[in-house]
Amino acid sequence: MGLYFKALSTILTESGFAGLSLGNIVMLIVAFVLLYLAIAKGFEPLLLVPIATGCILVNLPLSGIMDEGGFLRYVFFGTEHEIYPVIIFMGIGALTDFSPLLANPITFLLGAAAQLGVFIALFGAMMLGFTVQEAASIAIIGGADGPTSIYLTMKLAPQILGAVAVAAYSYMSLVPLIQPPVIKLLTTKKDRAIRMDSLRPVSKRERVLFPIICTIAAGLILPASVPLIGVLMFGNLLRECGVTERLSHAAQNEILNATTIFLGLTVGATMQADSFLTIGTIKIIFLGLIAFMFSTAGGVMFGQLMKVLSGGKINPMIGAAGVSAVPMAARVVQRVSSQENPSNFLLMHAMGPNVAGVIGTAVAAGAMLTLLSN
Repeated sequence: MGLYFKALSTILTESGFAGLSLGNIVMLIVAFVLLYLAIAKGFEPLLLVPIATGCILVNLPLSGIMDEGGFLRYVFFGTEHEIYPVIIFMGIGALTDFSPLLANPITFLLGAAAQLGVFIALFGAMMLGFTVQEAASIAIIGGADGPTSIYLTMKLAPQILGAVAVAAYSYMSLVPLIQPPVIKLLTTKKDRAIRMDSLRPVSKRERVLFPIICTIAAGLILPASVPLIGVLMFGNLLRECGVTERLSHAAQNEILNATTIFLGLTVGATMQADSFLTIGTIKIIFLGLIAFMFSTAGGVMFGQLMKVLSGGKINPMIGAAGVSAVPMAARVVQRVSSQENPSNFLLMHAMGPNVAGVIGTAVAAGAMLTLLSN
């Protein structure tokens, strides 16, 4: 009988219950909220389900899954060395049609204007006591680009990766909730009902030359942007050249999906209670929201300027798509527009600044790396 109680005592002592802390419980609740948003509400499930699962795994005490020699510690190598974010950029490039941007190149400016929140959050973070490297990592959340946020943070401030990644992906998933109020605040009903002329056709030659020229130009002007811009454009070249269908399909599907799983799990694994539940995390999440809202506002305000300069031919709402949440931000613009004018079709027009935002955020990250790397 004594042996039985000794065995039971050993099991209980070495079980997760013995090491379960209040912080672990709080983080498990956070993971359940993320799962609810992903599964019940459909907010970015491909990202939030792996992140939430990683959060659950790392907050189950005594598992050792993120310790040296643990499974997620090995998988984390790809996040720690910026491999997964760059591979995901290749998949994004293979999925992205840059034709709307090439058909209306002026929308490049909308993608640039939508980086406003990045710079506002940069100064805001420094005022709240973050180092300039940490501030830059927080600020890039305003670009609504999860892989770029992870890439830059691992380069400049890996100690805040968990909070930055969760904020970036959470706000990406909440684009349909955050953007419409900002758009409506800065536009009138008449603005939102503006119809735009059809885009011109884009030739195959243009589509093939664009990723090549963009890579060379970005590489010569801002070498630090090459890993992101170069691999993004490589993925797009696979899509557009017409002779690498199998490689393009793999980049869009198997490779992208597998990398998303590993990236999501390891990002979630950085959400350990002792490092995540801090005042700094609350500040980061707040600053991320400010950055995202001001990026949306910057795009719309520049869209208003373009509306005036074009004689009312440009719908200012498409500027909101200048953040790089592709294609969610463009879909939000289309949905808000259709509420004012059901026959209006702005999706392709909004895709121009949307894909420009991907390039703009990567360039902003490259500029910060150039200026702030030791």
